Amino acid sequence: MARAVLDAALAKRREAARNPRRRGGGPGEGSGKRLRGYSGPGPDPRDPALFGDVLQRLMKARGWERPKAEATVFGAWEKVVGPDIAKHSRPVKLDAGVLTVEAESTAWATQLRLLAATLLRNIAKEVGHNVVTKLNIHGPAAPSWSKGPRRVQGRGPRDTYG
Repeated sequence: MARAVLDAALAKRREAARNPRRRGGGPGEGSGKRLRGYSGPGPDPRDPALFGDVLQRLMKARGWERPKAEATVFGAWEKVVGPDIAKHSRPVKLDAGVLTVEAESTAWATQLRLLAATLLRNIAKEVGHNVVTKLNIHGPAAPSWSKGPRRVQGRGPRDTYG
């Protein structure tokens, strides 16, 4: 019995040596095996690639285009809206396409509300369409007296500012 199994294995090995199998697809495409030798004069999958191209392919494969575009709004705010507006405002949060922007004064908040359509166009041009669909612009935040574990009910401190 063992002799029959051994003979069958040897016959299979001889047959494989006589008829080498060809891999499907081009060289290096999906085979999982490493190609040997040097690449030729034409394009080859083993050729060095630019880091930006490799990173772009990785981001597309993992579905990171939208998070990248959202991060660009925060990371390159000055480039997206311009240096003058960036000096007087900052993005606070981006949630479901609504970008919250905080201006340094109420006057700048009013000015940014008037420029909202232009800002949306600039953002769409820089980071892509439908990343930011609406702007929520507000002025500087006033101090809140309702924080803390031992808050007293009422109007708050009345004699603090006078």
